[in-house]
Amino acid sequence: MFRIGEFSKMAMTTVKTLRYYDEVGLLKPREVDRFTGYRLYDAAQLVDLHRIQSLRQAGLPIGQIARIASGGDAEEILRRHSMELEQDIAERQAMLSRVQFILKENKEGAMPYTTTVKHIPEQVIYCKEYTMRTFADYFKEMPALGEKLRAKYPDLKCAVPAYCYTVNLDCEWRETDNHILYCEAVTELKDDFDGIRFEVAPALDVASVMHQGPYEDMGPAFAHALEWVEQNGYEVAGDPRTSYIDGIWNKDDPSEWLTEVQIPIRKAASPQA
Repeated sequence: MFRIGEFSKMAMTTVKTLRYYDEVGLLKPREVDRFTGYRLYDAAQLVDLHRIQSLRQAGLPIGQIARIASGGDAEEILRRHSMELEQDIAERQAMLSRVQFILKENKEGAMPYTTTVKHIPEQVIYCKEYTMRTFADYFKEMPALGEKLRAKYPDLKCAVPAYCYTVNLDCEWRETDNHILYCEAVTELKDDFDGIRFEVAPALDVASVMHQGPYEDMGPAFAHALEWVEQNGYEVAGDPRTSYIDGIWNKDDPSEWLTEVQIPIRKAASPQA
Protein backbone atom coordinates (compact mmCIF):
# COMPACT_ATOMS: atom_id res chain seq x y z
CA MET A 1 0.00 0.00 0.00
CA PHE A 2 1.18 3.52 -0.73
CA ARG A 3 0.48 6.79 0.98
CA ILE A 4 -1.02 9.48 -1.21
CA GLY A 5 2.32 11.25 -1.70
CA GLU A 6 4.04 8.11 -2.90
CA PHE A 7 1.11 7.17 -5.12
CA SER A 8 1.14 10.70 -6.53
CA LYS A 9 4.75 10.33 -7.63
CA MET A 10 4.15 6.89 -9.14
CA ALA A 11 1.12 8.14 -11.07
CA MET A 12 2.64 11.54 -11.95
CA THR A 13 -0.56 13.14 -10.66
CA THR A 14 -0.76 15.87 -8.04
CA VAL A 15 -1.92 15.14 -4.52
CA LYS A 16 -4.54 17.85 -4.99
CA THR A 17 -6.00 16.00 -7.97
CA LEU A 18 -6.06 12.68 -6.09
CA ARG A 19 -7.88 14.30 -3.19
CA TYR A 20 -10.40 15.80 -5.62
CA TYR A 21 -11.00 12.42 -7.28
CA ASP A 22 -11.60 11.00 -3.80
CA GLU A 23 -14.08 13.77 -2.91
CA VAL A 24 -16.16 13.26 -6.07
CA GLY A 25 -16.05 9.47 -5.75
CA LEU A 26 -14.09 8.91 -8.93
CA LEU A 27 -11.03 7.24 -7.39
CA LYS A 28 -11.25 6.56 -3.68
CA PRO A 29 -8.21 5.25 -1.76
CA ARG A 30 -8.20 1.54 -1.11
CA GLU A 31 -8.04 2.25 2.63
CA VAL A 32 -7.94 5.19 5.02
CA ASP A 33 -5.89 4.69 8.19
CA ARG A 34 -8.39 5.11 11.00
CA PHE A 35 -5.76 6.48 13.35
CA THR A 36 -3.83 8.88 11.10
CA GLY A 37 -6.39 9.56 8.37
CA TYR A 38 -3.77 8.80 5.71
CA ARG A 39 -5.17 7.78 2.33
CA LEU A 40 -3.66 4.48 1.15
CA TYR A 41 -3.60 3.26 -2.43
CA ASP A 42 -2.44 0.01 -4.02
CA ALA A 43 -0.59 -0.55 -7.28
CA ALA A 44 -3.67 -1.92 -9.08
CA GLN A 45 -5.29 1.51 -8.77
CA LEU A 46 -2.68 2.88 -11.17
CA VAL A 47 -4.65 1.16 -13.93
CA ASP A 48 -7.87 2.89 -12.82
CA LEU A 49 -6.12 6.24 -12.62
CA HIS A 50 -4.55 5.72 -16.04
CA ARG A 51 -8.02 5.16 -17.53
CA ILE A 52 -9.27 8.36 -15.89
CA GLN A 53 -6.28 10.30 -17.21
CA SER A 54 -6.90 8.95 -20.70
CA LEU A 55 -10.51 10.14 -20.66
CA ARG A 56 -9.55 13.52 -19.18
CA GLN A 57 -6.97 14.04 -21.93
CA ALA A 58 -9.75 13.27 -24.42
CA GLY A 59 -11.65 16.20 -22.93
CA LEU A 60 -14.36 14.36 -21.02
CA PRO A 61 -15.64 16.26 -18.00
CA ILE A 62 -15.39 14.62 -14.58
CA GLY A 63 -19.14 13.99 -14.44
CA GLN A 64 -19.10 11.94 -17.63
CA ILE A 65 -16.07 9.95 -16.49
CA ALA A 66 -17.86 9.21 -13.23
CA ARG A 67 -20.85 7.92 -15.20
CA ILE A 68 -18.59 5.55 -17.15
CA ALA A 69 -16.85 4.43 -13.95
CA SER A 70 -20.21 3.64 -12.34
CA GLY A 71 -21.32 1.46 -15.25
CA GLY A 72 -22.75 3.96 -17.71
CA ASP A 73 -22.78 3.27 -21.46
CA ALA A 74 -19.20 4.26 -22.32
CA GLU A 75 -19.74 3.98 -26.08
CA GLU A 76 -22.77 6.28 -26.03
CA ILE A 77 -21.04 8.81 -23.76
CA LEU A 78 -17.94 8.85 -25.97
CA ARG A 79 -20.00 9.07 -29.15
CA ARG A 80 -21.86 12.10 -27.82
CA HIS A 81 -18.57 13.69 -26.74
CA SER A 82 -17.15 13.05 -30.20
CA MET A 83 -20.09 14.87 -31.79
CA GLU A 84 -19.60 17.82 -29.45
CA LEU A 85 -15.91 18.00 -30.36
CA GLU A 86 -16.74 17.90 -34.07
CA GLN A 87 -19.20 20.77 -33.58
CA ASP A 88 -16.58 22.74 -31.66
CA ILE A 89 -14.01 22.16 -34.41
CA ALA A 90 -16.50 23.32 -37.05
CA GLU A 91 -17.28 26.48 -35.08
CA ARG A 92 -13.61 27.28 -34.55
CA GLN A 93 -12.88 26.62 -38.23
CA ALA A 94 -15.62 29.11 -39.10
CA MET A 95 -14.05 31.65 -36.73
CA LEU A 96 -10.64 31.09 -38.31
CA SER A 97 -12.10 31.55 -41.79
CA ARG A 98 -13.66 34.86 -40.76
CA VAL A 99 -10.43 36.12 -39.19
CA GLN A 100 -8.50 35.22 -42.35
CA PHE A 101 -11.08 37.04 -44.49
CA ILE A 102 -10.76 40.20 -42.36
CA LEU A 103 -6.95 40.01 -42.49
CA LYS A 104 -7.05 39.63 -46.29
CA GLU A 105 -9.32 42.65 -46.66
CA ASN A 106 -7.20 44.78 -44.35
CA LYS A 107 -4.08 43.82 -46.29
CA GLU A 108 -5.70 44.72 -49.59
CA GLY A 109 -6.98 48.04 -48.27
CA ALA A 110 -10.58 47.14 -49.13
CA MET A 111 -13.69 49.07 -48.15
CA PRO A 112 -14.23 49.02 -44.37
CA TYR A 113 -17.20 46.64 -44.42
CA THR A 114 -17.69 43.86 -41.89
CA THR A 115 -20.01 40.85 -42.10
CA THR A 116 -21.97 39.01 -39.43
CA VAL A 117 -24.41 36.11 -39.56
CA LYS A 118 -27.90 37.01 -38.32
CA HIS A 119 -31.02 34.93 -37.77
CA ILE A 120 -34.24 36.50 -39.07
CA PRO A 121 -37.25 34.89 -37.33
CA GLU A 122 -40.50 33.91 -39.01
CA GLN A 123 -42.62 37.02 -39.57
CA VAL A 124 -45.99 38.16 -40.88
CA ILE A 125 -45.39 40.62 -43.70
CA TYR A 126 -47.21 42.54 -46.39
CA CYS A 127 -45.43 42.90 -49.72
CA LYS A 128 -45.80 44.33 -53.21
CA GLU A 129 -43.70 44.05 -56.37
CA TYR A 130 -42.31 47.11 -58.13
CA THR A 131 -39.92 48.05 -60.89
CA MET A 132 -38.03 51.10 -59.66
CA ARG A 133 -36.46 53.13 -62.47
CA THR A 134 -34.23 55.05 -60.07
CA PHE A 135 -33.75 55.21 -56.32
CA ALA A 136 -35.77 58.43 -56.29
CA ASP A 137 -38.84 56.31 -57.09
CA TYR A 138 -38.55 54.68 -53.67
CA PHE A 139 -39.31 58.02 -52.04
CA LYS A 140 -42.55 58.32 -54.01
CA GLU A 141 -43.81 54.74 -53.99
CA MET A 142 -43.11 53.74 -50.38
CA PRO A 143 -44.98 56.64 -48.71
CA ALA A 144 -47.91 56.09 -51.10
CA LEU A 145 -47.97 52.40 -50.19
CA GLY A 146 -48.02 53.25 -46.48
CA GLU A 147 -50.97 55.62 -46.96
CA LYS A 148 -52.89 52.96 -48.90
CA LEU A 149 -52.35 50.42 -46.09
CA ARG A 150 -53.46 52.86 -43.41
CA ALA A 151 -56.60 53.73 -45.35
CA LYS A 152 -57.54 50.07 -45.88
CA TYR A 153 -56.48 48.72 -42.49
CA PRO A 154 -56.26 51.57 -39.94
CA ASP A 155 -55.79 49.06 -37.10
CA LEU A 156 -52.78 47.34 -38.72
CA LYS A 157 -49.58 47.79 -36.71
CA CYS A 158 -45.96 47.36 -37.65
CA ALA A 159 -43.96 44.70 -35.86
CA VAL A 160 -41.59 45.67 -33.06
CA PRO A 161 -38.74 46.01 -33.75
CA ALA A 162 -39.60 47.51 -37.11
CA TYR A 163 -38.34 45.59 -40.13
CA CYS A 164 -38.94 46.82 -43.67
CA TYR A 165 -36.88 45.61 -46.58
CA THR A 166 -36.77 45.09 -50.31
CA VAL A 167 -35.94 41.81 -51.98
CA ASN A 168 -33.85 42.15 -55.12
CA LEU A 169 -35.62 39.93 -57.66
CA ASP A 170 -33.03 40.55 -60.41
CA CYS A 171 -30.34 38.38 -58.73
CA GLU A 172 -27.83 41.14 -59.44
CA TRP A 173 -27.05 44.69 -58.35
CA ARG A 174 -28.43 47.45 -60.58
CA GLU A 175 -28.40 51.20 -60.17
CA THR A 176 -31.53 51.60 -62.36
CA ASP A 177 -34.62 49.57 -63.28
CA ASN A 178 -34.58 47.38 -60.19
CA HIS A 179 -37.25 44.69 -59.99
CA ILE A 180 -37.98 44.49 -56.27
CA LEU A 181 -40.41 43.11 -53.72
CA TYR A 182 -41.09 45.64 -50.96
CA CYS A 183 -41.88 43.97 -47.61
CA GLU A 184 -42.70 45.16 -44.10
CA ALA A 185 -43.24 43.09 -40.96
CA VAL A 186 -46.66 43.60 -39.34
CA THR A 187 -48.58 42.12 -36.42
CA GLU A 188 -51.29 40.19 -38.29
CA LEU A 189 -52.40 38.74 -41.60
CA LYS A 190 -55.00 40.63 -43.61
CA ASP A 191 -56.79 40.01 -46.89
CA ASP A 192 -54.80 40.82 -50.02
CA PHE A 193 -55.85 43.84 -52.09
CA ASP A 194 -54.67 45.95 -55.01
CA GLY A 195 -51.49 43.89 -55.59
CA ILE A 196 -50.56 43.93 -51.91
CA ARG A 197 -50.08 40.44 -50.45
CA PHE A 198 -50.03 39.31 -46.85
CA GLU A 199 -48.03 36.19 -45.99
CA VAL A 200 -45.86 34.51 -43.40
CA ALA A 201 -42.19 34.85 -44.32
CA PRO A 202 -40.18 31.84 -43.09
CA ALA A 203 -37.20 32.20 -40.77
CA LEU A 204 -33.77 32.37 -42.39
CA ASP A 205 -30.12 33.15 -41.74
CA VAL A 206 -28.44 36.02 -43.55
CA ALA A 207 -24.97 37.41 -44.06
CA SER A 208 -25.37 41.00 -42.89
CA VAL A 209 -23.35 44.05 -44.00
CA MET A 210 -24.05 47.61 -42.85
CA HIS A 211 -23.75 50.38 -45.45
CA GLN A 212 -23.75 54.05 -44.47
CA GLY A 213 -24.34 56.47 -47.32
CA PRO A 214 -26.50 56.95 -50.42
CA TYR A 215 -28.29 53.94 -51.90
CA GLU A 216 -26.43 54.41 -55.19
CA ASP A 217 -23.16 53.55 -53.42
CA MET A 218 -24.28 50.16 -52.08
CA GLY A 219 -22.67 48.09 -54.85
CA PRO A 220 -19.42 47.42 -52.93
CA ALA A 221 -21.44 46.32 -49.86
CA PHE A 222 -23.21 43.67 -51.95
CA ALA A 223 -19.89 42.58 -53.47
CA HIS A 224 -18.31 42.32 -50.02
CA ALA A 225 -21.20 40.24 -48.67
CA LEU A 226 -21.19 37.83 -51.61
CA GLU A 227 -17.42 37.36 -51.40
CA TRP A 228 -17.70 36.70 -47.67
CA VAL A 229 -20.38 34.06 -48.26
CA GLU A 230 -18.23 32.28 -50.84
CA GLN A 231 -15.08 32.28 -48.69
CA ASN A 232 -16.61 31.31 -45.35
CA GLY A 233 -18.27 27.98 -46.08
CA TYR A 234 -21.75 29.23 -47.01
CA GLU A 235 -23.82 29.45 -50.16
CA VAL A 236 -26.52 31.89 -51.24
CA ALA A 237 -29.96 30.54 -50.29
CA GLY A 238 -32.27 33.21 -51.70
CA ASP A 239 -32.59 36.65 -53.26
CA PRO A 240 -30.59 39.46 -51.62
CA ARG A 241 -32.40 41.84 -49.28
CA THR A 242 -31.91 45.48 -48.41
CA SER A 243 -33.19 46.56 -44.98
CA TYR A 244 -33.71 50.27 -44.34
CA ILE A 245 -32.72 51.58 -40.90
CA ASP A 246 -32.06 55.31 -41.30
CA GLY A 247 -33.04 57.20 -44.44
CA ILE A 248 -34.71 60.25 -45.93
CA TRP A 249 -37.56 59.97 -43.40
CA ASN A 250 -35.28 60.78 -40.44
CA LYS A 251 -31.92 61.94 -41.87
CA ASP A 252 -31.52 64.93 -44.19
CA ASP A 253 -27.93 64.10 -45.12
CA PRO A 254 -27.65 61.02 -47.42
CA SER A 255 -24.19 60.31 -45.99
CA GLU A 256 -25.97 59.40 -42.72
CA TRP A 257 -28.42 56.94 -44.25
CA LEU A 258 -27.92 53.46 -42.78
CA THR A 259 -28.90 50.41 -44.81
CA GLU A 260 -28.34 46.74 -44.14
CA VAL A 261 -27.47 44.38 -46.98
CA GLN A 262 -28.73 40.87 -46.21
CA ILE A 263 -27.78 37.78 -48.22
CA PRO A 264 -29.84 34.66 -47.31
CA ILE A 265 -27.39 31.82 -46.65
CA ARG A 266 -27.04 28.17 -45.71
CA LYS A 267 -23.97 26.09 -44.94
CA ALA A 268 -22.35 24.86 -48.14
CA ALA A 269 -22.38 21.13 -48.70
CA SER A 270 -19.02 19.45 -48.06
CA PRO A 271 -17.29 18.40 -51.30
CA GLN A 272 -17.50 14.69 -52.00
CA ALA A 273 -14.23 12.78 -51.78
